[in-house]
Amino acid sequence: MSAVVPLRRARRPVPRPARLALLGTGGVGSAFLSRYAQLASKGATLPAVSWICNSRTQVAGGADLAAALRDARAAARIPGGFPPWAEGESPQPGDIVVDATASETVADWHPEWLARGVHVVTANKLGTGGDLGRAQAIADALVDTGSRYGDSATVGAGLPLLRSLRALVDGGDRIHSIEGVLSGSLAWLFARYDGRQPFSALVREAQAAGYTEPDPRVDLSGEDVRRKLLILARAAGFAVPAHEVAVDSLVPAPLATLDTAQVDAALVALDPLIAARHAAAVAAGARLCFVGRFDAGGGAHVGLRALPATHPLCAGSGTDNRVAIRSDRYDVQPLVIQGPGAGAGVTAAALLDDVLAIASL
Repeated sequence: MSAVVPLRRARRPVPRPARLALLGTGGVGSAFLSRYAQLASKGATLPAVSWICNSRTQVAGGADLAAALRDARAAARIPGGFPPWAEGESPQPGDIVVDATASETVADWHPEWLARGVHVVTANKLGTGGDLGRAQAIADALVDTGSRYGDSATVGAGLPLLRSLRALVDGGDRIHSIEGVLSGSLAWLFARYDGRQPFSALVREAQAAGYTEPDPRVDLSGEDVRRKLLILARAAGFAVPAHEVAVDSLVPAPLATLDTAQVDAALVALDPLIAARHAAAVAAGARLCFVGRFDAGGGAHVGLRALPATHPLCAGSGTDNRVAIRSDRYDVQPLVIQGPGAGAGVTAAALLDDVLAIASL
């Protein structure tokens, strides 16, 4: 008797994208609009930017996007309640919401938008890199509606990491492990640090260059890497709960509890800790890398490691992300994907690439 093939629910047709809503007017959102304007000036066919939104206001896009962005950024803060974009005109099926925030509130809306037939393009890692229930709700909505979820900007700033993992799994490959330098800011810091200057000085330099979050503890805590590792593991087909990723933070307890305004002066607390780890690595002929690792049979871990110089994650420089994937196909030698992984410009480019891919369907 032949096997019974389970029926799949038919996807409802989704109209072609007509309008675009940008959520987030910080560095990434601003860079997205700048790149959008450049492509539009060259004659590219793009969905119209109908709304520009942040936590304070929602303004119409229109022809003068630079003016709309200025208005949104200049808006006064508002008291609590629904965010402006939740109370204003709602996206319709076929529209694209671009999430250039790091907001959990916005991430909570991803499944809702997708269930309505609205496409979502995101740099926000909390959609599929946070709560497992939310990640599963996103996956369910994609099957039910045929909406698209453009997430290439969430890991590696557009490097073909997620696309490669999904292609391997779809082709029947089994993933054994995913190991990577997943933070462009931490990659830059440990590539530059040689023990001759305080680590805190490099952190400030990375802040000034826009490599870190405004509060560098977000990067140094390993939370950003944890979210990216979860995104990769889940893309490979593993339903990993967030709490199962062990994280060794670089932030000492006294620094972790300070108000944001006090952080800069207290960064010196990092200096003796990193200096000691660096000296031990040098003595062992190794190099410090901040690594996230997922093993299909052995859990997941994020933290600073001393790796031998021949390790595949020790190649590259600057803000490069480097990821090594081992699978049935890539067992003896891992598949290594490497490239720039930090900065508003490359993240915005990845967002716009996903928008263009959806708009061309």
